Amino acid sequence: MATLKPETREKLKGVSTATLCTALYKRGLRNQFIQDVRPLNPDLGNMVGEAFTLRYIPAREDLNPISVFQDRSHPQRKAVEECPPGAVMVIDSRKDARAASAGGILVSRLMKRGVAGVVTDGGFRDSPEIARLDIPAYHNRPSAPTNLTHHQALDINVPIGCGDVPVWPGDVVVGDAEGVVVIPAHLADEIAGEAVEMTAFEDFVQEEVMKGRSILGLYPPTDERTHAEFAAWRRDRGR
Repeated sequence: MATLKPETREKLKGVSTATLCTALYKRGLRNQFIQDVRPLNPDLGNMVGEAFTLRYIPAREDLNPISVFQDRSHPQRKAVEECPPGAVMVIDSRKDARAASAGGILVSRLMKRGVAGVVTDGGFRDSPEIARLDIPAYHNRPSAPTNLTHHQALDINVPIGCGDVPVWPGDVVVGDAEGVVVIPAHLADEIAGEAVEMTAFEDFVQEEVMKGRSILGLYPPTDERTHAEFAAWRRDRGR
C-alpha cells in the first residue's frame, strides 16, 4: 500500500468532498463520489485514509452457518484485524442493506486499532452505538440482520466497487458530513493542494456573497478586481 503523506492527509482534513469532486471533475473523473452512503455521526470531522477493502458476494446458505465465525481466518474477521492504522476500511456490499456489513463490536475494534474510518454501501447493525463511537462510519441505512444472512465475505484488499465507485487498495478516501469521495492514489497530492486553494477562494466568495455581492464576475472570477481583492483577503487572513 502506498503511503499517504502526512501533509496531504492534513490538507484533506480541511476541505470538503464537494470541492474534491470539482477538482476531480477537472481531470475528467466524474464517478468518484460513493452513492447513497451517509455518516452515522456527521459531527466527527473529515475522515481521511488509504483504502483497505473487503468484498462480499451473495451468501449461499450451506456455506454460511453461524459457526463460520469460529474460523480465525474468516475474511471479515481477518480484515478487521489486518486493516492498517490510519487506513479506511471500504466494504463492497453490492448496495445491499438487507443484512449488516458489520456491527458495533467490529467497528469498535477498528477504532481501537487506530483505523481512520469505515465505509459500506450496505448497512451497519448496532448503528446507534456506532454513531456514538469516535470513528467515522458511513453506510446506506441501519440493518439488524447478521451479515451471513445475505453476505459472504470473500476477498481482502482487492479492487472493489462501493456505491458504484471503483476503489483500488491504496486509493485515498475522504469523508465529510455530506458523504465519501475516492481519490486515485497517484492524484492525491495534487488534488489536496488544489482543493486547499479552491477552499480559500470559496471562503472569500461566500463572504462577498453574504455582503450582497453578485456572483457575476466573482464566481468564476472573470473580473481583474476579483483577483486583486482575493489576494488582499488572503494576506489579511494569512491564507
